[in-house]
Amino acid sequence: MNNLEILIKVKEGLNKLDSLDYDNMECWQIFNAFNKVQKGWVRKQLHGYNARKQGDEASKFSIDDLQVLLVEVPLNASKQVKYYETDLLPNNYVYWKRVLADTKMKCCPPRALRIHLTEMANVEDMLDDDSKRPSAEWGETFATLIGNRIRIYTNDEFDIQNVKLIYYRLPVDVTQVGCVDLTTGDPATADVQCEFKNDIAEILVDETIALLAGNIESINEYQINKTSVVEKT
Repeated sequence: MNNLEILIKVKEGLNKLDSLDYDNMECWQIFNAFNKVQKGWVRKQLHGYNARKQGDEASKFSIDDLQVLLVEVPLNASKQVKYYETDLLPNNYVYWKRVLADTKMKCCPPRALRIHLTEMANVEDMLDDDSKRPSAEWGETFATLIGNRIRIYTNDEFDIQNVKLIYYRLPVDVTQVGCVDLTTGDPATADVQCEFKNDIAEILVDETIALLAGNIESINEYQINKTSVVEKT
């Protein structure tokens, strides 16, 4: 769905093509609401707050809908006592999927590690547990998230290399040439289209109409589009 379609569908949903019941919406207001809605929709899908209580990979639909947001990036990691700590997470980071790394030992060739995300409260217990502690032999360890960084634990028994993070990123903000870019305050100089499939874009349009209708106290349009969103999700 292109930007012009989004604008027309939102204005039509608000009954604003020929109506003067409310002040005319500026294009930046519509795209700002749309961008807010798509970020909220992504978080709901990732955390399983949709109507079916499914998370990011609980169904083929979820996998297909969200795969466009999955990215893999390399991360630098510096050695500390008992763990390696990465650089800051990317600015567009939303949700953890997995982290990859290889062992680095003089005695043996590199081996891919299976790394499990765990809670900071459990670190000491896991380091002391023979069945859960980092092991180059078994190719397993664990990681934690703290201060927008990842700690990958080695218990000082081996080194790691080739750290990569797979994560869900923020959807790109939709904008159109001439509309005010809220990050700069100046008119946008390039079009940025919605990156989701048309069926998802339709859901986002309905959510946008509901959000704007609520803001301008248009109860009928709000209820109609919120009902439509629930049925499509």
